[in-house]
Formats: sequence, C-alpha cells, structure tokens
Amino acid sequence: MTSSLFDRAAALIDAANAEDPRQDVDADGKSVPRELLYGQRMNDMIARYAPEADDAIRLAVRAQHIQRWKTPRENYPMTRDGYLQWRTGLYKFHAETAGRLAREAGYDDATVERIHQAVGKRGLKVNPDTQMLEDVTDLCFIEHYMLEFAGKHGEYSEEKWLDIVRKTWKKMSERAHAFALSGQLKLPEPLVPLITKAVSG
Repeated sequence: MTSSLFDRAAALIDAANAEDPRQDVDADGKSVPRELLYGQRMNDMIARYAPEADDAIRLAVRAQHIQRWKTPRENYPMTRDGYLQWRTGLYKFHAETAGRLAREAGYDDATVERIHQAVGKRGLKVNPDTQMLEDVTDLCFIEHYMLEFAGKHGEYSEEKWLDIVRKTWKKMSERAHAFALSGQLKLPEPLVPLITKAVSG
C-alpha cells in the first residue's frame, strides 16, 4: 500500500463528503455529515470483509456516494424511467469525482481508471473491483440502512420485502453471502427472520 498517496486521497474524499449539509447520527450519538458517515461505514466494512484490498478498491468504496446530495432525486421525473436516469447520472458523477480526486492525490492513470470503473458500476459480475464494491455496498446496506429503509417503507408487504432482500442477495458474490451468514455481519435484529426466509434454499 502506498500509504501517503492513500491518506492524501482519502482525506480529499472525506473533505468532499464533509460538505454534506444533511446530517446522520453515528454509533456514539454524534451528528455527522451523512455521506461522510456513509464513507466511514463503507471503509470499516471493507476492512472487515476484505482486509487484503488494495488502494484502488478501498478508495472506490470510500467514494461510492461522494457528494451524492449534489444530484438530488427531485431533479428527475418521479417515474421508473426517471429513477433509472437519476441512478445513471449518479454513477457517472461519482465516478468522475472519485477519479479526479485520486488523480489530484497523485495516483497514476491505471489506478484512477480502476476507481472510475468500479464507482461507475462497470462490469458487475465480471470486473472484480466492481463486484467487490457491490459486495461492500450491500453488506453496509444490510448492517446500517436496511432497518431504516424498512421504517420508511413499512407499507410494503412481506412478499415485497422478500423480493428486495433476494434482489440484494443476487447482486452479492458467494464470498459476501458467506460473510453475511457467518456472524461477522451485524444483521438488523427485527429483520433477521425475514432475511433468513428470503435467502434460505
């Protein structure tokens, strides 16, 4: 690991996310800019899930949601097509921003391109970097955000929830499945029966 380069790039990513005007509460009850906290949680997850990961994927994971508030959902039609346009726009924005900051920190073109490809969600299931980012994203969602999501969408039927969990599970690698079920992931306790039912068999 080129620690000085990594530290410089990580600091740039964190500084960009620290500008988020929205706040979330961390494990200690402190108010933290939302995307800064998300980046910290993603960084913690990859350290637990794939401690061998190199600089490129660790930075891609940290920058997964970089400055997301600058591309609000409300800027797109509130339709399925509008949602897909928003997601595509986000991937492009996140990838370009992450790549630019990595280059500013001093990384070479090959590393910047790997970060750009992973954050842009290019080649899921065939690009190992993109798959690693997807795994960490889904594991972080399950541990930190699934219960909150359930609270916002309490009107969903059990079948709808099973579908959401199964779709998330399908995007994950076998390694991520094993990690999630090994006891190393803190599953949201109220949703454990639902998760178990969704992934059984």
